[in-house]
Amino acid sequence: MMESEQTNSENERLSIKNGVYTTIILNISNNYFPLFAISVLGATNYQVGLISSLPQFIGMFAMIIGSMIINRLQEKKMFTVYSFLAARLFLVGIALVVFIPDKYQVIVFVVLVGLMNFPFSFANLSWQAFIGDIIQEDRRSGFFSTRNKMMTLIGMISTFFIGIFLQFFDKADPIPYVGLYLLAFVFGLLELHYLKKHVEPKKKELPKEKSTFFGISVFRNKAFLYFIISALFFNFAWQMCWILFSIYQIKYAGATGLWISLFAVANSIGQIISFKWWARMADKHSNAKMLILVSIGMAIAPFITIISTNLIFLVITNIFAGLFVSGTVLMLFNQLLDVTTADNRSLCISNYNILLAFVAFIAPQFGVFLLETTDIYTAMNISGFLRAFSGIFFFLQYIYLKRREGVSFKRKMAKI
Repeated sequence: MMESEQTNSENERLSIKNGVYTTIILNISNNYFPLFAISVLGATNYQVGLISSLPQFIGMFAMIIGSMIINRLQEKKMFTVYSFLAARLFLVGIALVVFIPDKYQVIVFVVLVGLMNFPFSFANLSWQAFIGDIIQEDRRSGFFSTRNKMMTLIGMISTFFIGIFLQFFDKADPIPYVGLYLLAFVFGLLELHYLKKHVEPKKKELPKEKSTFFGISVFRNKAFLYFIISALFFNFAWQMCWILFSIYQIKYAGATGLWISLFAVANSIGQIISFKWWARMADKHSNAKMLILVSIGMAIAPFITIISTNLIFLVITNIFAGLFVSGTVLMLFNQLLDVTTADNRSLCISNYNILLAFVAFIAPQFGVFLLETTDIYTAMNISGFLRAFSGIFFFLQYIYLKRREGVSFKRKMAKI
């Protein structure tokens, strides 16, 4: 028992270190993809939209393939490691985009960003199943709260210094971005180092439930079905606005690299000060119940953002948004684990991520479509309304789970 407890603690420590490097990589690469595309490569709104949607389209097919592989793996760690390595190698290719002829730069950049998500989808899918296996259920809220808080803190610090670094260069200068993407690859090697050191429990036999048609049987689990309907609707409303925020901040408010960094830092501050509170509330009230509050808070962000193009005001709105982003990240993943069991977890996660990738592909394109056919204010308002409406789905999910618990309790009492 003591050895098992020591292994669990060591895995948690390694996972936090691994997560820190993952965050740094995302902050010095993905976070600046829209700014790089607009300021350096001269991308159009639709091309900027593709930066968000194309990776999800490619990831959708990757997850279909990945789910069939992962559901048959007894051990997931090394598959996760090799998948992350393949994804990080794409950062080198992205760094070299500026050295090809100008007329091909945007399309090659968009394609590389999209293709990078093929191995990354494998990595993300297997990591979720892997971490679900090695972190005990009673430790999840506290552990993920601590992990997310540390990741956000390090991400905030790294983003701040990147913003200052970019201020020393003209916003159309590609050289600093080349350096950042190559640096991200180096950090990727450290990310893999700590991931590889995790101790994975050995399984004596393969999972009993095999995937026939991508595991459609898991949808017979009503708790999982209600969760996935609620989560997918929320994610559509949430992600359709991501690219709109970037376009609004860069094209309408005139944000530079420093201001983009300050927005990210402000968002991180909001997350850091709220992670522990969300974890306590989840333990007290359940993840399902707190998702209702999360959807309401996330709905307010688009409405208040478009009040002004004042950059300081936008920093403040990002602090507010961060208060609920932390809850979104924590609650969605924990609730996914709550409505699955050890026997079907890999299968459920696979199905969820496949459908989530499809939603993440169409959502940004729908957001850009609204922007092109109406205006930025209408598009942002529609996103806010849909985010609020998703709260109804989470409320219905919560009611179902409460009733199910009541029925289960009555059955137990009847057997006594």
